[in-house]
Amino acid sequence: MRSGGLAVVTAAVRVYDELRSGILDSTFEAGSRLSEDRLARLLGCSRTPVREALRRLSAEGLVELLPNRGAQVVSWSSDDLEDVFRMRALLEGHGAALAAETMDTDEVARLHEIADGMAQLSSDGSQSDRDELATLDVEFHRAVLVGSKSRRLLEAHARVVQVPLHQRVMRSYSPAQLQQRMVHHQELVRAIQLGDADWAASVMRAHILSALNILLEGG
Repeated sequence: MRSGGLAVVTAAVRVYDELRSGILDSTFEAGSRLSEDRLARLLGCSRTPVREALRRLSAEGLVELLPNRGAQVVSWSSDDLEDVFRMRALLEGHGAALAAETMDTDEVARLHEIADGMAQLSSDGSQSDRDELATLDVEFHRAVLVGSKSRRLLEAHARVVQVPLHQRVMRSYSPAQLQQRMVHHQELVRAIQLGDADWAASVMRAHILSALNILLEGG
């Protein structure tokens, strides 16, 4: 690759990182327009890396590319949030109940490992770790669903859950709220380990619906 092409790629990565961070911490608010010209001036680059970064963010579900209107940050109404989280509570509550009946020792050990890793990472309450926590949180919830041994449940869940929304939720928690999320995880692991389907389902539903309440109340 010629040096000019490498410079464009490097600039696109930098612009992507800055825009993504700005969207997740609400510097660029939900529903706001993202003008290529304005962003290029703001970030000190040409429009080409901005355009590439916006395409990548669109593929991740953080940005909408609208014909003849440019780009805007994806927005979620209160009704959207209620729908998604209540569907998650139903699906993942059922998945947790099944997991309590079907997960083997190795799967439970892996779930415990993820939960412990999240607890350690969240102990200082640093915002800089929130993206990594969101990734681990997705892994934790998916591990429960995989442990349910229900392919159709996994497929239904994949159509509902949006990872970018998950990342934004993780960034909305206060340190105290974040620690409570970790307590929920440990309780859920314990319920699954004991094979208590009702307890596991109850913990999972409460865990997800409490996240909805935090979002709707604005943290």
